[in-house]
Amino acid sequence: MRSVPIVVFFALAIISRDGGAYAAAPQVRTQAPGFYRMMLGRFEITALLDGTHPFPVHEVMTRNESVSSGERKAVRLAETHPGKAEALLAASDLPAPVEGSINAFLVNTGQKLILIDSGAGSLYGACCGHLVENLGAAGYKPEQIDEIYLTHLHADHVGGMAPQGTPAFPNAIVRVNQKDLDYWLNAKNENEAPKFLRPMFEGDRASLKPYSEAGRLKSFSEGLELSPGIRAIPTPGHTPGHTSYEVSSEGKTLLVWGDLVHVAPIQFPDPAITVTYDSDPMSAEAERTEIFAQAARTGTWIAAAHIAFPGIGHVRSVDGQFEWLPANYTTVLNPAHD
Repeated sequence: MRSVPIVVFFALAIISRDGGAYAAAPQVRTQAPGFYRMMLGRFEITALLDGTHPFPVHEVMTRNESVSSGERKAVRLAETHPGKAEALLAASDLPAPVEGSINAFLVNTGQKLILIDSGAGSLYGACCGHLVENLGAAGYKPEQIDEIYLTHLHADHVGGMAPQGTPAFPNAIVRVNQKDLDYWLNAKNENEAPKFLRPMFEGDRASLKPYSEAGRLKSFSEGLELSPGIRAIPTPGHTPGHTSYEVSSEGKTLLVWGDLVHVAPIQFPDPAITVTYDSDPMSAEAERTEIFAQAARTGTWIAAAHIAFPGIGHVRSVDGQFEWLPANYTTVLNPAHD
């Protein structure tokens, strides 16, 4: 029997060790911290992920259609256009239900720390409520937040303010459009609302209560500059007081547009597609179409609550259809002119 050279023996031993022990390392099964930063002039913008959850496309997506009376009304997309949602999602290599992001945005102006929306907190279950931990990963503490601007009072935007009734941001003043406060804190509206919307009213009361009791809940009228460089822009339709926030610094503009879009691969090609959560589907469509056109024309940065994290990018128009262009990932965070 011929002997095996000692060099070959050791080589085989190394291959065997590498192929066995290293491959047996346990899988981590967690995602990276959910924050992403960009500079807007002198303002620092940080996108914060509260979580992701399956968005029930078939159950909630509608489309504004002309009916026999000549009026337009929102009808179930799956009934009037079978397969359309699946086809549009498939074009982006996505299944239904599609995993949707719940994003919030932190604006550091240099003088104030302003959080726009707060995520779902404990109102959506284990999928979500990660905003505070991602805020910490991004280098900030909840007690540093000076103000919170809410785009509207749906659970996935207001729920992170006071999980289990305890204020998550103890020093923050909360700003909300008066029209949304009037609607969502009204018991008569709660009784008349569709059954699936009624839990929203209870969630709003619980989330706003500690801030209201502390004198930290402040309403505003439409179109006001709430802080130097941040203006409230009325975009009603999804809710009566749905508000977007125009953030401007040194000639750069970002529009934090709340819930103008829920499923990007479906609503960019067809802005007439709405959701059952829209209080006024016709207004929601009109606002979406107008903002799409304006953003495509001006090149405004967009920060979107429900586009895949970080939800920051641009809108463009190609051959009569709108498209979403996500931001290119960057580690360069100096102001543009530095």
